[in-house]
Amino acid sequence: MPGNESLRETYDALAAAYDAGRAAFDTTQVFEAFYRRLPPGRGRVLDLGCGSGEPMARLFIERGWQVTGVDFSPAMLQLAAQRVPQMTRIAADMRELELPHASFEAIILIYSLFHVPRDDHPGLFAKLHRWLTPGGRLLFTYATKEYTGEEEFEGYKAFLGRPLLYSHTTPLKLRSQLEATGFHCDTASYRTIGGETFLWVTVQRPGA
Repeated sequence: MPGNESLRETYDALAAAYDAGRAAFDTTQVFEAFYRRLPPGRGRVLDLGCGSGEPMARLFIERGWQVTGVDFSPAMLQLAAQRVPQMTRIAADMRELELPHASFEAIILIYSLFHVPRDDHPGLFAKLHRWLTPGGRLLFTYATKEYTGEEEFEGYKAFLGRPLLYSHTTPLKLRSQLEATGFHCDTASYRTIGGETFLWVTVQRPGA
């Protein structure tokens, strides 16, 4: 896909620096809020754009969940093998991934969806809906004007000294896309973590 190779190369180059600065992005509170919405007991979670697996994959594993992590950066997956060896790792572009229907009680995309071109979001949402079990929940980070400065944006912004693609529509259009896919929108709240403000969204596939 256009730009895919350059984005992968950028993440490979950023892997060590990103991992070293990961502590500045403490998403533990986000995890706890999401975890409280999940069914009690153990389950299966899909982490798309898993990076090194810290901290989300590790937190799920510590609570007995089975975690499948997907990333298209070999360098990031090498870090994940060291940090969370219990996680099943898949090297793939999330847009090209195929998985069985109703395979996961939870799916997360932490700081990853907004690096996918926004025209690909509806098709990806349809896949996520299929992969969730009825009653399963999805958590993702979404870029908005609070980060890019524009209501809708597709372009490059610097991160750790390198240009990265950011792409988003408006929160209202996002909600319409999610509802058209069949999701029920649970929560959407702005959080500032590590000096960056993004919209954190939780939705559910109805049917439990």
